[in-house]
Amino acid sequence: MTLVLWLLHVYVGVRLLPDLPFGIAGVATGAAVLLASASLIPYGFNRRRAVVSGRAKTLMWAGLVALGAFSTLFVLTALRDVGLVVTLALAALLPGIVPVADYARWSAVAVPIVTAIATLIGYGNARRVAKVRTVDVPIASLHPSLAGFTIAQITDVHVGPTIAREHVEAIVDVVNGLEADLVAITGDLVDGSVRQLSQHTAPLARIAARHGAYFVTGNHEYYSGVHPWIGELRRLGVNVLLNEHVVLDHDGAHVVVAGVTDPSAHHFEPSHRSDPARAIAGAPTSAMKLLLAHQPRSALAAAKAGFDLQLSGHTHGGQFLPWTFFVRFQQPFTAGLARLGRLWVYTSRGTGYWGPPQRLGAPSEITRLRLVPA
Repeated sequence: MTLVLWLLHVYVGVRLLPDLPFGIAGVATGAAVLLASASLIPYGFNRRRAVVSGRAKTLMWAGLVALGAFSTLFVLTALRDVGLVVTLALAALLPGIVPVADYARWSAVAVPIVTAIATLIGYGNARRVAKVRTVDVPIASLHPSLAGFTIAQITDVHVGPTIAREHVEAIVDVVNGLEADLVAITGDLVDGSVRQLSQHTAPLARIAARHGAYFVTGNHEYYSGVHPWIGELRRLGVNVLLNEHVVLDHDGAHVVVAGVTDPSAHHFEPSHRSDPARAIAGAPTSAMKLLLAHQPRSALAAAKAGFDLQLSGHTHGGQFLPWTFFVRFQQPFTAGLARLGRLWVYTSRGTGYWGPPQRLGAPSEITRLRLVPA
């Protein structure tokens, strides 16, 4: 992977630097920036689950920012080359009219400028506390007592080296301010071990909701040590659902809250194979049925099992351009409210971020879902 990374940097350098109109100084500066990027990215990526301080922390941050910036730079360079091919074709058809050299010069300057602007905006978007997004979900034959039932969803917080206690405290404050009936935490809460991160997840003990908070595992919990995290979350007062359900009584109406493990869970813990049918087994048939499932791909099995609403995350909505266009090839739903038969599926763009501190075109969210009669 390191070799591929260096080759991609070489490609960008070869395609951009000779066309920069800044002489040898410009080429040397650009080459130095690319060299620093290629060196920092592996460092930052390899330490994304470590708790570091001092110079090591500074280099980790620089590497993760460089990863997001180079991702944008590479895509824009490739698009510039496509534009150059089109320009050359037009120049061949209209000799003397299409200014190929001018296009090459101004586009070589535009690519790094646009990259820098996108990186700065994306960084600011990623580092702020997620805003509240309110969504009404119309449920057929909804019990009158459940009209207005609210669920606060957070997901994909990715508490770790770059998202720490202060950020988690701010998220909890926003969630508590919603005064929801139930809080759903749909996986990928952490990137690191309990020993490393327990002080940063401690504010979750303050989550307040009428019926409590419920958690399901995401793929990153299995990377981080799932059993210690299950124990830690239960210690904090969060209900962990592992292919199981609880039945809530809400002013005389029943709500089934079920949760499944991540679809990849059985690769790490065979007894955790994700199973929506098992999660709902024995539940009252007349109740409103809610499923918490980290990945939207659980929806097909959830629809067959008879759920009314599934809450998911995982996709981050693509997190930042242009990757927002590619998530749909890996998951059936990218973001927002969608329908699969009689099942509603809400896919959150995530409350934090993973890897590069970058969000552009896919804002983070704390979701307030409200059940309304269809």
